Amino acid sequence: MKPRPSRREVLAGAGVLAAAGAAIAITGCSADSSPKAIASAVGGTVPFYGSHQAGVLTPPQERLFFGSFDLLTDDREALRVILQRWSQAAPLLTRGEAVGDVEPANDAAAPGDTGEATELPPSNLTVTVGLGRSVFVDDRGRDRLGLAHQLPPQLVEIPSFGGGEILDPTRSNGDIALQCCADDATVAFHAFRNLARIARDYATVRWTQLGFGRAASTGVQTTPRNLQGFKDGTNNLDVNDASLMRDEVWVGDYDGPSWMTDGTYMVTRRIRMRIEHWDRSAISDQETTIGRAKLTGAPLGGHAEHDKPQLDAKDAHGQFVIPAHAHIRVAAPSENNDIRILRRGYSFSDGITADTGELDAGLFFVAFQRDPRKQFIPLQQHLADKDALGEYIIHETSGLFAVLPGVSAGEQLGARLFS
Repeated sequence: MKPRPSRREVLAGAGVLAAAGAAIAITGCSADSSPKAIASAVGGTVPFYGSHQAGVLTPPQERLFFGSFDLLTDDREALRVILQRWSQAAPLLTRGEAVGDVEPANDAAAPGDTGEATELPPSNLTVTVGLGRSVFVDDRGRDRLGLAHQLPPQLVEIPSFGGGEILDPTRSNGDIALQCCADDATVAFHAFRNLARIARDYATVRWTQLGFGRAASTGVQTTPRNLQGFKDGTNNLDVNDASLMRDEVWVGDYDGPSWMTDGTYMVTRRIRMRIEHWDRSAISDQETTIGRAKLTGAPLGGHAEHDKPQLDAKDAHGQFVIPAHAHIRVAAPSENNDIRILRRGYSFSDGITADTGELDAGLFFVAFQRDPRKQFIPLQQHLADKDALGEYIIHETSGLFAVLPGVSAGEQLGARLFS
């Protein structure tokens, strides 16, 4: 009988198979670097390197492992070391490679990689890193790491939006955000697990959230449905529109501070849906709450999903066809001084709630923007005040993170922050 190959030999073979796509992954350059081209890269590999981090414009993958970390020390060298180590490990992970020996030669040594993704392809893995406000100043305004002078004015504390929130502070914010997305749940888990292990001497995981089934279209995919059964993200920003991304998503040269140029700001919200309450509602109530037909996704009064909502249209009784408090009306740019954000959320299901025994499921909302003070915050306040959907959802967590600019090979995430 032919002996079974060792895991080290399996890894070696996998490295040969991945070599065809390695050039794209290492340089972060290709003839076509649009999101469509990235999504179909050789071997399902999304380049880690580039002027912007991947996982923002990248077409949403099927699985999410998101988490936040707290630093164990107020020494800013700890933050620098974490970012340096992640800058070295993340490109390997996104190419489908191990970050160390799965089976070390020394039996007394711990494995350098946990190994659960050994035979799996890269699965379009992306790794995205951001920093919370608490890196710069704590809740008492103290300059923890000597970086208060680098605090971006956009990185504010998100205010309370009223009765639709029951926020858990232990599952909100944090010093460092880590978003790992892939088309395979094991690949996303493996990336987060190994990056957390690499940072263990300097930071501890504060909270995590798993997600599945992308819950927003970004202009290059069919529109998915959220757990309420409605198409979600029909009017999301088109990531292939470079000028739109420059205006609405990426931090510009004059937005300040300079170390954030080509970065963006990420808002996260765990939004639990009152599933049982929603499921008992009449279809007419569901559709008027959203402002769309459930099956087709067409705006009320329209025929197809991408028909422009006619917000001024009225019925024979003089009532708005799309009700005054319908979600798509209240969220429409025309009703919000043309505010727009890039949504990239995921559905979640985490068992049942401890108090009511109902399904603990909903939307893990993720959105990117150039300035949350001018985009997410006023938009969410308007929704909190007027959106009929508020009857069926509860905001349970909140986070705001400065997503660092991308890097080239040999560079370190956040290097400009420390210079």
